[in-house]
Amino acid sequence: MSERLKYLLDEDRIPRYWYNIQADLPQAAPPVLHPGTMQPVGPDDLAPLFPMSLIAQEVSTEREIEIPEPVRDIYRLWRPAPLFRARRLEKALGTPAKIFYKYEGVSPAGSHKPNTAVAQAFYNREAGVKRLSTETGAGQWGSSLAFAGALFGIDVTVFQVRVSYDQKPYRRALMESYGARCIASPSNETASGRAILERRADHPGSLGIAISEAVEIAAQREDTKYALGSVLNHVLLHQTVVGLEAMEQMRMAEAWPDVIVGCTGGGSNFAGIAFPFIGEALRGGAKPRIVAVEPAACPSLTRGKYAYDFGDTAHLTPLTKMHTLGSTFTPPGFHAGGLRYHGMAPLVSHVKELGLIEAIAYHQTECFAAGVQFARTEGILPAPEANHAVKGAIEEALRCKREGCAETILFNLCGHGHFDMQAYSDYAAGKLTDQQYDESELAMALSGLPSVPEPA
Repeated sequence: MSERLKYLLDEDRIPRYWYNIQADLPQAAPPVLHPGTMQPVGPDDLAPLFPMSLIAQEVSTEREIEIPEPVRDIYRLWRPAPLFRARRLEKALGTPAKIFYKYEGVSPAGSHKPNTAVAQAFYNREAGVKRLSTETGAGQWGSSLAFAGALFGIDVTVFQVRVSYDQKPYRRALMESYGARCIASPSNETASGRAILERRADHPGSLGIAISEAVEIAAQREDTKYALGSVLNHVLLHQTVVGLEAMEQMRMAEAWPDVIVGCTGGGSNFAGIAFPFIGEALRGGAKPRIVAVEPAACPSLTRGKYAYDFGDTAHLTPLTKMHTLGSTFTPPGFHAGGLRYHGMAPLVSHVKELGLIEAIAYHQTECFAAGVQFARTEGILPAPEANHAVKGAIEEALRCKREGCAETILFNLCGHGHFDMQAYSDYAAGKLTDQQYDESELAMALSGLPSVPEPA
């Protein structure tokens, strides 16, 4: 039996701890603020939305946080996830670089999102929560939380961004098959949704709006909590199983990445692959380049402002310091719906400000071209979101070809595209176009950022 096969069959290889990058940062991230008092929020401020166990993880500075055995038991359905070397892609590119990818599409829901969905459902179940409300863009997070809710006996309501709700009916069908209720956002079921629809009846929706609706529902019911699929510290923490596994697998392959690439929307899959390697570097280990790839139509890291902002459009959430395009900004309806968020995770934004990562933005047609090339060489059709990471990895490999350097590249293939075939059909037919955001709308959204006094 090969070493790789033995690894995949060895359940003890699943990490026993999540990695918390807050333990190793040279400078602590700015605090989350209450929008009324402009003071750091406390546990009681977050208690209406999250169980105390997750709030504790949100603010923890412990390097390792133990993964509960019931969560590891469910992880065994697909973890450890495989690490592959993309030899055929290397050959097609004619590059001296070695390209490895961590494949998270093997999870039951087809993406990396169950890594945190299962954990959040477990902690909510332990706290006696009966219902969870959430938002979703492309549907990967919504289907993952629906899956986790089914395993732990929790009812799940998902507000899906309208443009993705219409583009991806089979992702909606998957959520419903797991037992969740899926609602197009903005909707008439919440005050925040109705307010948006009154201003524009055909609003395409955004993750910021869907978050407002999900938060509103959770705040109104004592038996309901809110679950977020990206952005928050505890979500990024849960995703570090990806990078921790990849580190061990790279050692087995007797290789180590010179460059790590991940797509970024809210920051969860990027943090999952990158944070353990950044932590290793901060503790004196090797220092790979870390490249965050985002959509040019929603470029929070490359075009946004690093400032305090609301996480949602209706301003129901606390203020976090992050790279933001403004909470009222509505990105155009491009197909990578999971990357259509106005802000970036505070911790990802913070490491960008510290100079620990770099960022680049690409348009969707060139990302789809990269995804098709990957499918034709490696056989896996990536999700539109993951295409951004594929594009980034290909560009790094071509750079190595130009420079004649045999670097090792690692990227996170965070999900498959089996529910995104309409997008690929549109691409093949030449109907997929590059979406441009409205500069005047962006300027207006940024001008409306909340005024936060400088700390004394």
